[in-house]
Amino acid sequence: MDKTKVDDMLIEMITPKVKQIEEKFGNGEGLTQDDINTLLLKSQYNHINHLDKKLDEVTSDVASLKGEFQTFKAEIIASNEQTKREIQESINSTMKWYIGSAGIVLVVLKALDLFVK
Repeated sequence: MDKTKVDDMLIEMITPKVKQIEEKFGNGEGLTQDDINTLLLKSQYNHINHLDKKLDEVTSDVASLKGEFQTFKAEIIASNEQTKREIQESINSTMKWYIGSAGIVLVVLKALDLFVK
């Protein structure tokens, strides 16, 4: 997800406070509840940004998979059509051979019938 002006404003507002808290903590001073809440807000904001980036990655992966699936689907359909054509050609060829063979058998039987009489 794209960051908004509100996101940028929030970061600008808490960044100086976070630096103060880091200095305070670095000097060994204790943190107030307000300091802790500010750090929690910053960490949650970072976490949400991380999740947004992951969501963007997943969304783009899904979009990519949709494209790949459409390509795969088109290939399967084309393959099925080619297979149907090949089966039909095979059936037609086999029928021609059967009809031709039956015709030859009839001619041979008729010739034998004529010669036997």
